[in-house]
Amino acid sequence: MQGLLGFALLGSFVSHLQGAAASPATTGGTEKRNPLGLSLPPLIPSIPGVTEPLASNAPPLPILQLPTPPLASPPFTASNIKPKKIGYFWTGAGDNLHKDFLATVSLDDDTFGTFIQLTDVPTSGNSPHHLGASYDGKTLIGGGLLSLLKTQDTAFYFDVSDPYRPKFDHSNRAILSSIVDEIRAKPDGGFYITYMGSAVGTSPGRLVETDARGNIIHEWPEVTDISSTLNILGQQFSPHGLTVDYDKQIALTSDFVVPITILKPTLGIQKADTLRLFDLRDHKILSTITIPGGQGIQDVKFIPNHPETAALATAVGLGQVWVIYPFRTKNGKQGTAELLFDFGSKAKNSLAIYSDISDDGKLAYFTFTLGNHVAALDISDLNNPVRLDDPNETQPVIGPHYVKISPDKKNLLVLGYFVQAGDISVVNTPGDYKAHWLDLDASGKFSWNRTIDFEREFATTRGGARPHSVVIYDLSDPADPKYY
Repeated sequence: MQGLLGFALLGSFVSHLQGAAASPATTGGTEKRNPLGLSLPPLIPSIPGVTEPLASNAPPLPILQLPTPPLASPPFTASNIKPKKIGYFWTGAGDNLHKDFLATVSLDDDTFGTFIQLTDVPTSGNSPHHLGASYDGKTLIGGGLLSLLKTQDTAFYFDVSDPYRPKFDHSNRAILSSIVDEIRAKPDGGFYITYMGSAVGTSPGRLVETDARGNIIHEWPEVTDISSTLNILGQQFSPHGLTVDYDKQIALTSDFVVPITILKPTLGIQKADTLRLFDLRDHKILSTITIPGGQGIQDVKFIPNHPETAALATAVGLGQVWVIYPFRTKNGKQGTAELLFDFGSKAKNSLAIYSDISDDGKLAYFTFTLGNHVAALDISDLNNPVRLDDPNETQPVIGPHYVKISPDKKNLLVLGYFVQAGDISVVNTPGDYKAHWLDLDASGKFSWNRTIDFEREFATTRGGARPHSVVIYDLSDPADPKYY
């Protein structure tokens, strides 16, 4: 059944590409964009008085959704405040009809939670996913988890050279892959991005590379790389997590789920137990590293300053975090995995476990989406990790997923929303749609402080709001701004 669904998606997608092949991808109607990527207009143009009721009354279809244009955005009065700490929240309209948007919000104590600017993208129903900042802090890129279902672009670029007035710049999509997940900036400009699925949402996905302007320049492994291509064809390749060490010239991706298997009808979500180790000098896959019974390796991050360049990887089905040693070998194979910590019942089968690690490599934080819990570990000694939270505490959060340590390490930002794909999907996790601002003490322990209620803020204008991810800017020191 899933194979037939894939072919149906592929046929629609190819037809769309053929229809647009005669005209180059453009931005602003004039400038040619991606050498490898595409940027296509909506299949149904916006016609006032005609497409609004079509968008509002369209029934959910089994896989592909009607590619209707978004409803007009409600008016918003921008704020003129200029806080030192800013949160950029990549947010979906709660009704899936209005435009998805980037919300610029103050994180300063005196103006906390004030919405400064809303920056719309041209489409709706993308299910905004992860967000990342460029090395110079002038560009943000956000991915759309479900953009493919409306045959829309899947990556959205914002100009934040004026941090208080972000502007939408352009969007695009890859050719071989879709379902944008993790984003990592390149020191010379541009990004590495995991695309979890193929062009039709099946396996294999790709590791996508862009240049400084957001042009897609590679989808790794390339089809001419025979050994790496055989690797991803021979075993599920659905990269979600991504971590890069530019000094050692390696990257790790973690395989999560085959995207199309979360859609109805499904034989069950197809989860992976593997990570891939890439050599960045030629982008070849050096090895596949397995966490036995991991049932979805959602996230992986290198531990800063670790002498062996160790990384932490979350095994969602097991409710565990593992240590990946990329330069150790076992049975002649590069890369090993060792259990670090079992989080217990609240973490097992939690569908999503995401993480963040402090820049000194001593603290790590984890969210258990279905367990409604945030956990903290002291990882300064990997042979003796210490849990800092109370596993039996009932925490004031529903559906925690994305987690970020503030650049000054005084706060932890947790978002209470993962994925709600609607009637067409088996994944609709509960969420409170809030940004939770937690206080951190010197030991790394946290206490719950304030929240920003996105659902309440946009209840009457966009049917609520679904903030999935955030990037924090700290402009306290103009000579040394922080982008994270």
